[in-house]
Amino acid sequence: MSGKTVSGNPSHNPQGQAPSRPKHRKPDARASRTRNRLGMAFLELIHERPIEDVTVQDVLDRASVGRSTFYLHFRDKNDLLLSQLERFLEHMSTWLIVNKEKSLRVAPIAEMFDHLEQQRKLYCILRDAGRLADFFDLAQDYFARGIEQRLIDTGRLTRLSKPEFAARANALAGSLLSLLRWWMDRIEKEPAAKMDEMFHRMVWNGLR
Repeated sequence: MSGKTVSGNPSHNPQGQAPSRPKHRKPDARASRTRNRLGMAFLELIHERPIEDVTVQDVLDRASVGRSTFYLHFRDKNDLLLSQLERFLEHMSTWLIVNKEKSLRVAPIAEMFDHLEQQRKLYCILRDAGRLADFFDLAQDYFARGIEQRLIDTGRLTRLSKPEFAARANALAGSLLSLLRWWMDRIEKEPAAKMDEMFHRMVWNGLR
């Protein structure tokens, strides 16, 4: 998750929906640099102290950004947090599509699991702050969309209707995230590549 952005309200939607964020216009290069600087400053700070103790002013001081500039991009520090998460999830959920991978993989399990293990401290920071639910809520939507596109691209399930593609993609995204939770909580872990193979055996055995 390093170098990504996170934003949003820490309280959870009672209907279990992913946290919502306002739509931002596609940023230009200067705006992107500012958002990146704010995101990196925030990530540095939450590695030094609890998330609840980090203020917007702390982020501004670390990033050398003015308060008015901050509020051009984010509502508050929670919006900044969720935007970091969303950048990571956008990258991972579209990784296979962007790289035009010619395989039957529907999600980059090995790459994502490896990355999250390397970022275990950040994972624990989010867990200890009660923010993992935000991450998993957002991840469900991102991976459901990415998996649905991959299933369509394989051309192996032409008999399925669009609603059934979406339903199966959502179910697979939920399975992926359940597997990730289980794997991250283990002390002795199977290699990420093995988890990738295991997940995709379950995917294609279940889609027969």
